[in-house]
Amino acid sequence: MAYAAYVFDAYGTLFDVHAAVRKHAEKIGPEADRFSTLWRAKQLEYSWVRALMNRYQDFWVLTEQALDTCFELIPSVDKSLRADLLDAYWKLDCYAEVPQVLTALKASGAKLAILSNGSPAMLEAAAKAAGITDLLDEIFSVDTLRTYKTDERVYEMATTHFRIYPEAVSFQSSNRWDIAGATAFGFRTVWMNRYNMPDEYPDLSPAAVLADLNGLTALV
Repeated sequence: MAYAAYVFDAYGTLFDVHAAVRKHAEKIGPEADRFSTLWRAKQLEYSWVRALMNRYQDFWVLTEQALDTCFELIPSVDKSLRADLLDAYWKLDCYAEVPQVLTALKASGAKLAILSNGSPAMLEAAAKAAGITDLLDEIFSVDTLRTYKTDERVYEMATTHFRIYPEAVSFQSSNRWDIAGATAFGFRTVWMNRYNMPDEYPDLSPAAVLADLNGLTALV
């Protein structure tokens, strides 16, 4: 089956969420990996809690709040690094295979899009830094809806915009909870299991599991 659109989650799927901390790992010290993991976990936790409360704050605010919490929970990390870490988050590295895979999919005639919890400014900056802006037909941000994934209205943004049915969309994410939400909505889903994590939602299985985006073009 040829898919009319390939829609990608951004953070952890196209862009390496740990790149910001890795850039300053020497200054952070031995807690760098734990600090980065906690920053990401708190960032997501705050998005889910905000969605449940219906008290939206944009993803950049949550990213800042999550970082501040990390400094409190891991006090050995120098708080003076705050500005440098936030600046680095605007220009996260994309994974090595991303440009080549997107170029191949674009050549097939499919529409390409990002569908993310990130704010519009964050996503535009990341795409520009990665050099993939011209490969994308659209960047969808939850900011339009003022809620977060896995609200089905988030996934519906793609089908409404492209005027296609969910089954015509191949959705890729490294986040298993995101794959569960997209599967429930009706997308063909591909889980980018970059860190060999366990399957936490067996009743909402992806159509395929890959270690990275390589191989996506071979899937039918």
